[in-house]
Amino acid sequence: QVQLVESGGGLVQAGGSLTLSCVASGSIFRFNAMAWYRQAPGKQRELVAAISEIGKTNYADSVKGRFTISRDNAKDTVYLQMNSLKPEDTAVYYCNRRNAVVAWGKGTLVTVSS
Repeated sequence: QVQLVESGGGLVQAGGSLTLSCVASGSIFRFNAMAWYRQAPGKQRELVAAISEIGKTNYADSVKGRFTISRDNAKDTVYLQMNSLKPEDTAVYYCNRRNAVVAWGKGTLVTVSS
């Protein structure tokens, strides 16, 4: 069964940090670039960060220098380390393939208070 399970969200003050995790079933994860996306209230889902199957990364300009994406191929898990959080980072965060997305998981809510 195709499955994505995100975790690690929560409420944090501006300037704080959180680390998100996403466990993906093997058929989604292996040999695929993975990515984190987010959707803020009233806005479209946007790409935040992506990582290739060999670890090459790229980031949205809005998070560059603050967020770090990584993956553990042995655990079929992708991470998002978020530092220096801002209120505008408040959103539901999802992981999925970078290309050919599959069914979305429930996401994990990140709320950054000012």
